[in-house]
Amino acid sequence: MDSLPAVSSRKSALDFDPIARAGQIWEQRWPDEPAEVFAAMRAVTSIMRAHQVLIAELDAMLRPFGITFSRYEALVLLSHSRNGALPLSKIGERLQVHATSVTNVVDRLEAAGLVERSPNPADGRGTLAVITEEGRAVAREATRAFHTARFGMSALGRADLDELFRILRQVRIQAGDFADPAQ
Repeated sequence: MDSLPAVSSRKSALDFDPIARAGQIWEQRWPDEPAEVFAAMRAVTSIMRAHQVLIAELDAMLRPFGITFSRYEALVLLSHSRNGALPLSKIGERLQVHATSVTNVVDRLEAAGLVERSPNPADGRGTLAVITEEGRAVAREATRAFHTARFGMSALGRADLDELFRILRQVRIQAGDFADPAQ
């Protein structure tokens, strides 16, 4: 299940859930394993497939704006920052991506006229990404589109969305993304 097709490439839905079927096969193949192992396999595979589905849907919504989801995230981060500018290192930290990814995203945004690079006055060796007025407009319009589509999550109600966030937050805490304020 390394590479499942994107949503738009499938002409008709399967008449079975391939993840549930894979879980059944795993249970038959490893009958001595605890049930939690198979539940974990089905859950993680479902998360990975949902990620593919959401990225395909969100990127399709962003196509008219000439950006991808990763570029959208950077634009929104910059538009929400105090001065519309952040060091590239801070962008990587906040978006939790590698410095190379930040450079690529900022390069693309700069080429599109949505961001400019500027020397960082607080750090002579550093560079700031500064959102342009056009970048602000794109972020605003793309956000309106996402709000209308509920960020691709219209299949779930508020209680389910809150519960999903709570559950996945535990995975992120265990991964060390941030400290649990309750502890």
